[in-house]
Amino acid sequence: MISPKKIAEHLKTLLSDFRKKKFLLATSGGADSMVLMNLFHTLNLKFQAAHVNYKLRGEDSENDQKLVTEFCKKNNIKVHFYEVSKDEKPKNSIQIWARNLRYDFFKNILEKENLDVLATAHHLNDELETFLINLSRGSGIRGLSGIPENENRILRPLLNFTKKEIYDFAKLHNIKFREDISNQKNDYLRNKIRNEIIPKLEETTPDFLKNFKKSLNLLSQTKDFTNEKTDEIFRKISKKKNRTFFINKEKFSKESDFVKYEILRKFGFCSPTEIPKIFVAKTGSLFYSENFVLNVDRTFIIIAEKEKTQDEEIIISESFDHAKNIIDLNLSEFIKLETKNHKKEIWKYDLDKLTFPLKLRPKKEGDTFFPTGMKGKKKVSKFFKDEKLSVLAKQKTWILCTGNDEILGIVPHRQDRKFSANTETEKVLRIIS
Repeated sequence: MISPKKIAEHLKTLLSDFRKKKFLLATSGGADSMVLMNLFHTLNLKFQAAHVNYKLRGEDSENDQKLVTEFCKKNNIKVHFYEVSKDEKPKNSIQIWARNLRYDFFKNILEKENLDVLATAHHLNDELETFLINLSRGSGIRGLSGIPENENRILRPLLNFTKKEIYDFAKLHNIKFREDISNQKNDYLRNKIRNEIIPKLEETTPDFLKNFKKSLNLLSQTKDFTNEKTDEIFRKISKKKNRTFFINKEKFSKESDFVKYEILRKFGFCSPTEIPKIFVAKTGSLFYSENFVLNVDRTFIIIAEKEKTQDEEIIISESFDHAKNIIDLNLSEFIKLETKNHKKEIWKYDLDKLTFPLKLRPKKEGDTFFPTGMKGKKKVSKFFKDEKLSVLAKQKTWILCTGNDEILGIVPHRQDRKFSANTETEKVLRIIS
């Protein structure tokens, strides 16, 4: 049996950098989470607890919540409960539904209570189960290199310890916990791996879990090395302008499939079947991930954060001091501006000729304007084409209009000349973009 002192010492070392942090402990009532809560309490760490009652196991679910309640009350620990109502039903598999529900719950508590870190009681057996599941799904090195011990405000302090070691620790210190009987059923892949496959692996090799941990450490080091090399390649073939990345299309296409996948994965493009389509797509093709949009340009693959689209026009209220002869209006107060050369543009208008309130809106079908530096009028769509604006640049373009919807300019590209100030203008409105 492992020395109980070893677990406590490991936590002390691991948590030395977290002494000033405030934790939220995910607590199910099982041996692993009850041991973790006991250790946090013994180490005098600042923490609160959270428990989700899914109402899926009848009286057993209620007894799990009762155990957590009693421990927290006895030790003066603030605890948060989420009890699933009858109206809440899984929209997909129960496991995915339950996971999404509890992590949304934990996230809300972290924000509401101003806590720093979520701590979960994942252990080495959980790592092995996840490894075998990912192996069966054809996962790459990222899926096979283990559950991160500390990532994205989630800390997993018990990953170095086996389920047996945690049970032994609980028994030695008389820590009460409850068994989830549903874990003994083999109706889920994880349960089947836990109950049938892992015991056989441990039979064939007594030190299987110990050796697995060594392999996991080596895989993790390999992953870190490949990440460094991939980042190095990315820096060489790309450039960043504001929040947009321009990747050299020709150089990128010559990289290995592994490098392509690892680079694009950082932006949420994770489908092995979809990624090859990017490199044969026509110019102007768009691909979307949750937070980014990828534009296939002639020379570059352009990746930018998704812009929040404006469904309604932005009204610029008239709050000018008309006693002044020159009035400044900075559009950056209303929209995010990214000009081509990063220089401020100043457009001058005859204030007395304008109808208020001014407004900013997206382009409409059939829009025309009288661009400065050109003769006659021009369709906005033709202007976009002549300026060779990318799809992303078009999406970031706004139309500045008068209160009568007369176009004053294409922000931030070109002013309309109809209402321009001249030498006879008495009051000038300067638009800064």
